[in-house]
Amino acid sequence: MTVETLAVEPGRVRQMWHLLEPLHAVLYYAPEAFEEAAALGYDVTERWPSYFAWRAAPLGPAGAGPVASAFYSFSPQTVGRYVPGVWATAAPEAVLAARLRAVDRTYRALLGDEAVAGPELAEAAALARRAAEAASTAGRPLAAANAALPWPEAPHLVLWQAATILREHRGDGHLAALLAAGLDPAEALVSFAAVGAAAETTFASRGWPPAEWTAARARLATRGLVHPNGTATDAGRALRTEVEHRTDLLATTPWSTLGPDPTARLAELLGGPWLAVIGSGLLPSENTLGIGKV
Repeated sequence: MTVETLAVEPGRVRQMWHLLEPLHAVLYYAPEAFEEAAALGYDVTERWPSYFAWRAAPLGPAGAGPVASAFYSFSPQTVGRYVPGVWATAAPEAVLAARLRAVDRTYRALLGDEAVAGPELAEAAALARRAAEAASTAGRPLAAANAALPWPEAPHLVLWQAATILREHRGDGHLAALLAAGLDPAEALVSFAAVGAAAETTFASRGWPPAEWTAARARLATRGLVHPNGTATDAGRALRTEVEHRTDLLATTPWSTLGPDPTARLAELLGGPWLAVIGSGLLPSENTLGIGKV
């Protein structure tokens, strides 16, 4: 598939990710979600027990190996600190039920009951669901696991689930682009930091020990992708640009299937919820996904 044959341009595809990602990711930061996680028995003095539970639950009681593979950028040691232990606290089925309760409470708190029950959100949910249902999940484990879940009835929960399927669909495709570029999990982060997507301290949340980070940088330097100080060379910037472009192409099918005009309408409808989430201050100003910088 080439850019010329796409019904929706890559720029629009990336815009839809920028609009939908915060609507999904607020789950990992909202106080209502931490309250639901605490009710299940999770330690909420840090966000990682609930993060791994919320995000991995669609996979079932998966072990550390499959979760580290699917999440890719986390060090296996970090994943192993929480998985499979999170399933001893609560079974995936209980986590999934609590996840929807957390989203319901969070969206009502951020958007208000009137907007949650309003026609614009219902229209947005219907359009987002159409896009999500058009997403091929072959070779995309996290997208497939979320797409296999039953759809909730409430439109705001449909919107969140569609956003989740679409972001995991894009994320799974991003991993394919990284693999095609020859970037292993640590190298993916080091190379992203090298182009200024986020500070190295932001990527520390993925748990790579300093020695492994340094070794990954050395491997990239050998390939001519980073300078000795860790900044990207021209070749390194070109490779990361190609990774992001390929990610956009691999994420295009849902939007091309939905069509340019409905996609543009969905972008318009998402403006209010996006502003509410961003304006809440719940999400970090800098993130490991590079939103706002790529």
